[in-house]
Amino acid sequence: MRLLRLHPLVIIGTLIGLLAFIYDPFSNLAGSFSVLQKIGMFISGITLIPYPAVPERYFNLFHLNPPTWSLFWEYIANIAYALVLVRIPKKFLWGIVLLGAAALCAESFRSGYLAVGFGADNFWAGGIRLWFSFSMGLLIFRSNWTISNKLPFFSILGLLAAVFFIPFSEAYGKYIDPIVVILYFPLLLMLGIGGQPVFGGVKKLCKFLGDISYPLYIIHYPFIWIFMSYVELHHPSNKQMAVIIIIGMLSLIFLALLVFKYLDEPIRKYYSRKLN
Repeated sequence: MRLLRLHPLVIIGTLIGLLAFIYDPFSNLAGSFSVLQKIGMFISGITLIPYPAVPERYFNLFHLNPPTWSLFWEYIANIAYALVLVRIPKKFLWGIVLLGAAALCAESFRSGYLAVGFGADNFWAGGIRLWFSFSMGLLIFRSNWTISNKLPFFSILGLLAAVFFIPFSEAYGKYIDPIVVILYFPLLLMLGIGGQPVFGGVKKLCKFLGDISYPLYIIHYPFIWIFMSYVELHHPSNKQMAVIIIIGMLSLIFLALLVFKYLDEPIRKYYSRKLN
């Protein structure tokens, strides 16, 4: 069922990425690659077999749709869970979590931050990031850890949003990133689990955001490539950039909603009926 949830949109996102790559109006980068290479990129994208073929774009493991590097590792984690982790005693799970935290800190100190794992030169960092986050999530679930609280929904949302206002720092990023991931994010998760239920408009908002979250994740990056090509070619002013970013963001949310409503949901319902 997890495969049915994820993979149809992996294929759709890769197709969008291929079209955006070939028909990017602000770049002829696609012309530098043969038809065979483009086919290889597409096959790589739909099978999640890494093919870091484009040096101009950081040797992304999946150039046509870069964020799928995390799905590649998630698939591996799901296999590991089905074969081993589902039966592993909690005391051994603790060991896996602690080793993952140590590996995460080591990677952060090596790279200077944790925005790694997407490219050929930092391939194994993606596995380290998933190692800790997956095992920590599993430990929280198995231990039934919650922090009971009466914080309003938007207070917890504010605590999450605060992370995005932490400025990038070359000097301190290697310390800040692992602190946020190892301590702050699990704390937020437990606050969310133990928080108050939501109703009415807030509940509808949460459902809407949940519905579009995966489609938005899977389709957005090809348009970022186009945007980056535009910036490189035309050097827009800050005012122009602000307008483009706002319009682009709203357009992507609308497109994600269309993908959810007319592709993602119908495809999943169809295969669910077939399997049942």
